[in-house]
Amino acid sequence: MKKSVIYTGTGDKGTTSLVGGQRVSKAHQRIESYGTIDELNSFIGLLISSLEEKMDQDFLLFVQHKLFTIGSYLATDQESTELKVESRILPETIARIEREIDRLDSELPQMRHFVLPGGSRSASLAHVCRTVCRRAERQIYRLTETIFVEEPVLVFINRLSDYLFVLARKECIRNNGNEIIWDYTCI
Repeated sequence: MKKSVIYTGTGDKGTTSLVGGQRVSKAHQRIESYGTIDELNSFIGLLISSLEEKMDQDFLLFVQHKLFTIGSYLATDQESTELKVESRILPETIARIEREIDRLDSELPQMRHFVLPGGSRSASLAHVCRTVCRRAERQIYRLTETIFVEEPVLVFINRLSDYLFVLARKECIRNNGNEIIWDYTCI
C-alpha cells in the first residue's frame, strides 16, 4: 500500500479545496468557520485528557465526532456538491446534548452570581473550549450572511457552549470545592 502524501503544494498560493474540489481563499469565511471548529475539536481533545470521569470523557468523544461532522458540513459547497448524510446534525444529536446539560446541571448548585473561569485545570480547559465554541458560533453566523447553514448546526454549537459551561462548573466544584465568584467591587 502506498503511503499518503502529507504535502501537495496546492495550497502554497493561499487557496484550499472544499469537499468536491472547489478552490477558495484560505481567508474565506467558510474556512474560518470550519477552521475554528477544528481548533475547538483540538481543545476538546486536551480537555478529555484532563477529565477523570469516564462518562464525561465518552460524551466529549461523541462531541468530537459531531464537530468533525460539522466541519465536513461547512467544508461542502452545497451549490456544487451534494451533502453526504454523514455531514448532517440530526435532532437526536441536539436532544442528546440537551440531556447531558440537564444531567450535569441537576448536580450543581443554583447559580446566584457570575463565575470566573478557573479553579482547576479541567475547569479552565472547559472554559477555554466554551470560548472557542462561542467564537466558532460567531464565525458560522458570519458565514450565514452569504450561504445557507442548516439550523441544527447552529443549535448544536449553541448547546455545546452551554454544555461546556456546566461541565466547567462541575469540574471546578469537583476539584476545588467551590466556584470563583466575580467580585464586582474589586478595584
